[in-house]
Amino acid sequence: MVGVLHPGEMGAAIGAALRGRGETVLWASAGRSDATVDRAERAWLEEVGDVRELCRRCEVLLSVCPPHAAVEVASSVGDFSGIYLDANAVSAETARTIGGRFGRFVDGGIIGPPPHEPGTTRLYLSGVEAERLVPLFAGTTIDARVVSDEPGAASALKMSYAGWTKGSAALLLAVRALAQAEGVEEKLLEEWQMSMPHLPAQSVAASRSALTKGWRWVGEMGEIASSHATAGLPDGFHRAAAEIYRRASGDPGGDNALEEVLAAIRNQCGGAT
Repeated sequence: MVGVLHPGEMGAAIGAALRGRGETVLWASAGRSDATVDRAERAWLEEVGDVRELCRRCEVLLSVCPPHAAVEVASSVGDFSGIYLDANAVSAETARTIGGRFGRFVDGGIIGPPPHEPGTTRLYLSGVEAERLVPLFAGTTIDARVVSDEPGAASALKMSYAGWTKGSAALLLAVRALAQAEGVEEKLLEEWQMSMPHLPAQSVAASRSALTKGWRWVGEMGEIASSHATAGLPDGFHRAAAEIYRRASGDPGGDNALEEVLAAIRNQCGGAT
């Protein structure tokens, strides 16, 4: 049996994919919100009372949560003799810290959206028992791939990948906010249309994501920054990206996500309104 700790959008989708291949997938409902209950029910996960019962009944525990909560979630798990799969967007160092709590640990890194369709989502795995988990995902919408037998390698790959995808999106929002603050946004858009015509639409997409998901990415940017620092690399860019996402995240209040995000970025640093 597989247990999913506190299923969010990604965790519930992975649970549903495993259910689709006939696995029994459990989750603990104690203390969870109505939204979490609804996600679990729609994914056909089987409810048990609390995490202690989840640990007693499962051979594998899967943790997919906001990065800032990964250590806390792992700490909430008591004695567990099965494999703890931490698939959170955390640094290799954080992954190894989490792994130190468990006798059997596999580090995971997810690249792609919630796996509703085949070919969209990879789950990278590392650790001495990583190979044991590959058959669990065979025949599902999740492409499980082993990186290394060293815990932390899968997380390092995730940090490297997201450092570009989400980091570059934050930079795009920052430079557009600068152009707007200086009154040259229209001219920037004209230049983009001539030299990099994909950027206007890309900046709009980045703003939508930042508005709805930026709160999750604040912690992820911090983990990426820590990864750079540990490797002896400059970490300032991704700390700045974390601040961009902190300013930008919120509840959409209108039809123009781009203007909401750019205004939030500028207003919090004293820019023109």
